[in-house]
Amino acid sequence: MLKISNTVSIPDDEIQISAIRAQGAGGQNVNKVSSAIHLRFHIRASSLPDFYKARLLKLSDRRISREGVIVIKAQKYRTREKNLADALERLATLVKSAGVVQKTRRPTKPGKAAKQRRVDAKVRRGKIKALRRRVRPE
Repeated sequence: MLKISNTVSIPDDEIQISAIRAQGAGGQNVNKVSSAIHLRFHIRASSLPDFYKARLLKLSDRRISREGVIVIKAQKYRTREKNLADALERLATLVKSAGVVQKTRRPTKPGKAAKQRRVDAKVRRGKIKALRRRVRPE
């Protein structure tokens, strides 16, 4: 059971996990041991609330296919257990990020005092620049 929040969790039978051979350097061991993890999670067939499903399907993430399948490949570590924990953590992070609702921005206007401070600063700056000019004899 992968816990997302206090009320939302993903059962283990909805997550497909398979061990594959990792890419990259590693000597002879890389050809013998399947230490990388390939994780697949079907969004539409899951028991997630509809809110999470809709938000996940709307995301433009390269890990989510057109069919609504999240594919995560974890091969950062040398052991299968660490890669499995990493893949599950990345899935939980992705689902959590879909659940976060951005606060709507309300446009505001500057107050009277802020406008006055701005004008005063401009006048002060103008006086400083005026003092730099050439002094004309009278």
